[in-house]
Amino acid sequence: MQTVFVYGTLRAGEVNDLREAAARNEIAEPNLLGTATVRGHLFDFGLYPGLVVDEAGVDVTGDVYEIEDELVAVLDEIEAVYPGVEDRFLAREVMVKVDGNVVNCRFYPVSPNSVKGLPEIRSGDWVEHRSTR
Repeated sequence: MQTVFVYGTLRAGEVNDLREAAARNEIAEPNLLGTATVRGHLFDFGLYPGLVVDEAGVDVTGDVYEIEDELVAVLDEIEAVYPGVEDRFLAREVMVKVDGNVVNCRFYPVSPNSVKGLPEIRSGDWVEHRSTR
């Protein structure tokens, strides 16, 4: 089992809903641990957001799930993360607080050079932003 922090299209109800991705691949349903934030800048790529981690940024909202190890390969494919290749999305780890507990999570920020000229989502919440644009 692993934990993952999702802040964009992998959130519940979004186009790449983590639970639906697990079901499509016959992997056990992820367990939602709660909501957390990561400091950074969230950018609007149109169909999805990208997070650039930055302590001077805003609190970017996401959900933390406990997932089966097999689901990581599915998430890597959705985010186009491949071994030895660093492109738009990156596979990283981040420490977040969920209900007062510190949890080490896998997450998918974007490389800072990929956001040039894109609008920033100042609220730090993709779901809120997408529903109001």
